[in-house]
Amino acid sequence: MGAAAANAAAPSIALLTDFGYRDHYAGVMRGVIASIAPDARVIDITHGIPPQSVIAAALALRESWRFFPPATIFVAVVDPGVGTARRPIAIATRSGARFVGPDNGLLWLATDQASIERIVELRSPRYRLAPVSASFHGRDIFAPAAAHLARGIALDELGPRLDAIERLDLGEIIEDGATINGAIIYVDGFGNLISNIDRARAWRLATSFAGAALWITIADSAPIPIRETYGDARKGDPLAMFGSFDLLEVAVREGTAAEYFRAGPGARVTLTAGATAIQR
Repeated sequence: MGAAAANAAAPSIALLTDFGYRDHYAGVMRGVIASIAPDARVIDITHGIPPQSVIAAALALRESWRFFPPATIFVAVVDPGVGTARRPIAIATRSGARFVGPDNGLLWLATDQASIERIVELRSPRYRLAPVSASFHGRDIFAPAAAHLARGIALDELGPRLDAIERLDLGEIIEDGATINGAIIYVDGFGNLISNIDRARAWRLATSFAGAALWITIADSAPIPIRETYGDARKGDPLAMFGSFDLLEVAVREGTAAEYFRAGPGARVTLTAGATAIQR
């Protein structure tokens, strides 16, 4: 296949970073891609990931990739270890999606869902910019790799194969009788507090204590009721629910839970089954 034919069928490239919207970094990545693969469509998922928050980026990528065309190439760059021994990688999945980014756990949640087929380390100098900066691998390594993939370069041309990638730990969860103890791992743009307690775990607790009420607390807060939707609470009242992440989250109707509870990532969350004096 010639370059013109490859470009005609170029897949989309989706970008997700913590670079923000003030500086030139995200725009430069788009420029590099346009220079190498001018026919590739570039889609910005977000550049507003909280700085250095690998967990936030991993969650956003997991919640995004399924809604793109099957051959999309995802470039995810939240990279506190840039310039260190952490590896730059690219992954092909059985779903058809490909992923490019640092091997720091960021790609794990999405690629595990998409079913990893092959992993390579981005080591070939032919598919990098030179010289490679110690602080901007998004420009010099990840964007070029994605652009060359979009032009039809085989994954194995980018570097040697790897057997595994770094997995992401969403934090410890302790189950103790009628309680599940977890933590807030992400705060979205609405101030909703997303925990690491998933729906399946909560369902098991509810099944084990059939007929008991379920509620949560953040640190030493009063009990917070679990609702189906935001609209089930009164304006200004806190509530808990399973949102689009399918994780237990705390919100305030038409308000911000982060400010209401003065809480953020790392705050302790407890899900409890039993009798309570929640006001409904």
